[in-house]
Amino acid sequence: MPKVSSVIVPYTTYLRVYEPLAAFPEPERGHWARYARRSDRPSYQDELRRSLADLLPTPPIPVPVHESADAFVLDVDGVVCVCPWRTRLRGWQALDELTEELPPPVLDAVLPPVVRRQAAQDYERWLARNPDARPWIRTATWQVPLNWFVLVGDEERRFDKGSAETPPTLRYRTPMVQARRRVARALRALKESVDEGPLIDGVIDVGRWLEEFHPRSLVELDYGGLVHVLPVGELEDDHSAADVAEGIEALRHGDGVTAGEAYGRVVERWRSVRDRRSAN
Repeated sequence: MPKVSSVIVPYTTYLRVYEPLAAFPEPERGHWARYARRSDRPSYQDELRRSLADLLPTPPIPVPVHESADAFVLDVDGVVCVCPWRTRLRGWQALDELTEELPPPVLDAVLPPVVRRQAAQDYERWLARNPDARPWIRTATWQVPLNWFVLVGDEERRFDKGSAETPPTLRYRTPMVQARRRVARALRALKESVDEGPLIDGVIDVGRWLEEFHPRSLVELDYGGLVHVLPVGELEDDHSAADVAEGIEALRHGDGVTAGEAYGRVVERWRSVRDRRSAN
């Protein structure tokens, strides 16, 4: 069998925030400045592989014992921006979400109740010491949540078909100020046109999350491992952010028909992706 470090881990998509070094207090700022100069920085696949490796022992380790000292790094016009992994915090949060996604018998088989209770107690104690903690990364499986597309524009879309040696990539990057502006515009249009519901709640939630970060940050929507299970042709034709923007603009002008058509295209596209999950 292949080692865990060589396995491609698919299905997960990411919403990341990269903050400039100036946003971090010392001594963390110094750590990230030194880290950014490394040539051997790990990838998102390495992060997922390490998480999977923790599930192999008996009993499994649902949350790392120590917080990760790794991050993703970008150079934005000469400014180093950092997206800390914060794997431990995200592990605790993922456990909460897991209870809503899996039936109790399956959940108990994957993570025994005693393991989950201990993790919950550890999280409660940690949160009491770190009440303002928040992750720099959000993840989703087998989808890109609709509210994520509100943050980006089609002109920011970057698609690479890849090659025999490298997989395709599909991502968007936008300045934080632009992402916040789009959230505000979308909320006005939605609240004036549709009833309260999951879509509005999702946009409010992601907007509040963005407010936690430095205004000169960068927001990245990355299809991540999902590119390994979608045909290149589908990826190339995927302009979900453009469809979402078209729908919101139509709502602003009172054109419910066009808005419904745009929304329908996005829903149908991602329904077909989720159907693949059921087939697997």
